Amino acid sequence: MSIFTFRKQVCNRIFTLFRNLLISKHRFVPELQYSSATAQNFSLWNHGIADFNKISGLPFTTLRLFSTQIALEPSTSDGLTVEGILGNRWTILDESESDWRSHAAAIAQSIHLIKKRLQWKKLMMRLELLSVELNKADLWDDPAHAGKISREHGSIMSKIKEINAFERELLEHIDMIKLAREENDTELESESLNALLTMRRNSREKELEALLSGENDSCSCYIEVQAGAGGTESMDWAAMVMQMYIMWAQRRGFKVTVMEEMPGEIAGIKRATIKLDGEYAFGYAKSEVGVHRLVRISPFDSNKRRHTSFAAVAVIPITGDGSTHIQINESDLRIERFRSGGAGGQSVNTTDSAVRIVHIPTGITATCQNERSQHQNKAAAMAVLQSRLNQLEMTRQAQMNAQHTQSLSDITWGNQIRSYVLHPYQMVKDLRTNYEVSDPDSVLEGDLDSFILNYLSASLDKDGDQL
Repeated sequence: MSIFTFRKQVCNRIFTLFRNLLISKHRFVPELQYSSATAQNFSLWNHGIADFNKISGLPFTTLRLFSTQIALEPSTSDGLTVEGILGNRWTILDESESDWRSHAAAIAQSIHLIKKRLQWKKLMMRLELLSVELNKADLWDDPAHAGKISREHGSIMSKIKEINAFERELLEHIDMIKLAREENDTELESESLNALLTMRRNSREKELEALLSGENDSCSCYIEVQAGAGGTESMDWAAMVMQMYIMWAQRRGFKVTVMEEMPGEIAGIKRATIKLDGEYAFGYAKSEVGVHRLVRISPFDSNKRRHTSFAAVAVIPITGDGSTHIQINESDLRIERFRSGGAGGQSVNTTDSAVRIVHIPTGITATCQNERSQHQNKAAAMAVLQSRLNQLEMTRQAQMNAQHTQSLSDITWGNQIRSYVLHPYQMVKDLRTNYEVSDPDSVLEGDLDSFILNYLSASLDKDGDQL
């Protein structure tokens, strides 16, 4: 045996062992969380193999980063699938009914709706395309592009795994109920039935989350509220709207920060900006963009007449990936300093700590007065201004592409989205979906999720019905 042949065999053994190690680790472990490091390792391997083949002339094959076996449809031990449950057309009864078929049918219907909202088939195709991209040997020659591809791949993989896990959980509980009945085990049957009921109650939240698949839906956001014409009455209404969003955000577990608040002369606010920190804050809040109308007996009218007031709401995503990032030149800014207004801490009204920044080319302004120092207020105001300019650029790009977008340009006094009637009857009605409730007090205390779900569902239905 020649030394060349011996080296060839040794190299072949080493490469085969390493290749098998990678495959066993990455291809056949369903719960593996793919990361940019995983993808980069595969890319570097393939890049090295290509170079080695050129030098040695040996036909070592490259590796492919496969998606896990997520496309396989889960089933029970006797072959029942979610699609099979839907095909059986089991009657969906009220939650109080102890009927496992009813619970299973309701959960299966939710899973079907979630897949429809996620456009399941397109999602699977996109995952395969991203897998092909991740296998390219030169992928990491452009780290920024590679990171974007890897993050999107991981995000889609996470969504698919979550829904598949929800399906498997449903089918496992069905298996347990059937087993319990065969074994006459009432305790096991009761536990499995309660588990199905819990899943049924959780499925509504999953339906809502499935609607949040837009480009910036996972971002934090700013909510801006501005009083319309109508003086004190509208300013008071704007303050009520801002408080409604603060209470709603706290219910959902978002961190709320008041960035700017310009008080009215007598009551309420002229305008205010709050920041919501938390996953999917923008996705939830974007449905609130538009004009909100209030009808009530004015507490500021001595004659107790009925008044109509308006407040405009804008929602701006806080994007952190630089995908749409406008460069701000210092020469384009006018920075104004003034004393904070309204109730506050020890330093309020004693120093010129509040900051207003005006972007001269666009006229867009941002104000912050809630921080203790002028430096902190300036930094916070710059962050708000950056987000507003980014949103303006996103709107411009969307208009060029003839795409619909929720933006500041949509906020006109004719664009009323919701009416809140406190007199002569009580009702809150979304004018886009016709969804209404007869308890305005609960809505004004932050109970907005039903309105958000109905709007997002209606928006999806306009886009199509394909899975």
